[in-house]
Amino acid sequence: MLKIPYEFWIGARYSDLLRIVQLLLRITGLLWLLRVAARRIPFLRRRGLADWLESLHTAQLARRQRDGFVSFIAVSSMAGIGLGVAALIVVLSVMNGFQRDVRDRMLSVLPHIELYVPGATPERILDQWQTLADYGRQNPEVRGAAPFVAAQAMIVRGQALRGVQVRGIDPAEEDGVSDVGRQMVQGKLEALTPGGFGIVIGEELAEGLGVKPGDTLMMLAPQGSVSPAGFAPRMRQFTITGVFSSGHYEYDSSLVFVQVQDAARMFRDSGTSGVRLRIADMQRAPQVAAELGAILPQGVFASDWSRNNRTWFAAVQTEKRMMFLILALIVAVAAFNLLSSLVMAVKDKQSDIAILRTYGATPAEIARIFLVQGATIGVVGTLLGVLGGMAIAYNIDVIVPTIERILGVHFLPREIYFISALPSDPRSADIITIGVTSLVLSLLATLYPSWRASRLQPSQVLRYD
Repeated sequence: MLKIPYEFWIGARYSDLLRIVQLLLRITGLLWLLRVAARRIPFLRRRGLADWLESLHTAQLARRQRDGFVSFIAVSSMAGIGLGVAALIVVLSVMNGFQRDVRDRMLSVLPHIELYVPGATPERILDQWQTLADYGRQNPEVRGAAPFVAAQAMIVRGQALRGVQVRGIDPAEEDGVSDVGRQMVQGKLEALTPGGFGIVIGEELAEGLGVKPGDTLMMLAPQGSVSPAGFAPRMRQFTITGVFSSGHYEYDSSLVFVQVQDAARMFRDSGTSGVRLRIADMQRAPQVAAELGAILPQGVFASDWSRNNRTWFAAVQTEKRMMFLILALIVAVAAFNLLSSLVMAVKDKQSDIAILRTYGATPAEIARIFLVQGATIGVVGTLLGVLGGMAIAYNIDVIVPTIERILGVHFLPREIYFISALPSDPRSADIITIGVTSLVLSLLATLYPSWRASRLQPSQVLRYD
């Protein structure tokens, strides 16, 4: 016969593990195969597998009436842990997906790394931008380089006045560092020519101003000239040559592109100029920027996208941590449910515990019974939650549209949200953290009931039975 420690056998029986195993084996067809193999294969027949399977079936039939209540609370505790773990995995995966999509859309128009000289005039930097680009290309991660001029300005159209971020670019080099050329919905980026004073604006800004390619805008720089008549801001008329759509509202409504030479003339006193770099792996931008900073000449600085947008990414990380803590309370509640169910199981099985003690079972062996019961519930619940959560997270692009079709609703209307489908990005680090947290809470919930069961005195229990 197969030998199983009786503590594990009793604990597994009260946790309803045998019924779950039997159900899974029956669903998958493995139970029939095991029974056939137990009768046909001599090794398994000698080991008593057939007798063990028969005893498993008999034990299940015998305890359905006797231990129904204990089994019910065990299954409910297991389901609570599984639902909490699955909810955590799905929510964090969706948050990761949103962060990834927003980051990718941001970096479609923003550089991975910028090399710049604070205080230098744009004309001087543009004359030697190839030298800066050569410094950047010394790193094998760098895949593209292009000059830029960055400044802030005001856009005027009729009575409308908007503040914008101006980026002076070289259309011939821009495709190597951004996706703006592929995001054009009207016109072409190549229409920006030196001295043409053309401008490419975002789709949201074009709709807000009611303009289209061919219309003109007045751009006002924050610097100007002071005369006896007062301060006169520097201004220039620009002609709209194209419209882009990055899918990110902030940039589509407040970012404009002009030819780099035109930007240098317009913002010769205030613009920041340098070289934009694109690297092979955007996640390594901080490390590459640090490596470039060590070889750049004095006065030239390197800044990566995570530093330039650190406030936004810090807010997202804080939100993710708080969401983890809030949803972890679901698992904590399930762990308290497990604790209460084990306390009730100890109360319900006092007579059985007393009988085992009279047969010679030690307090440690009694404690192990309920430790095994609670640990089994926690492990199986966590495992089912992880499998269920991963199944939903990896197939959310199929599940959500199906629910939307059935209910006739759209959870993320395209006209309101810039992301019209729920993204998902399951990460192994999150899944492992959730699983370990669930297991730790489940194991902690078993300590008190196990200790209480080991402290029962047979004489006091059997006196009233």
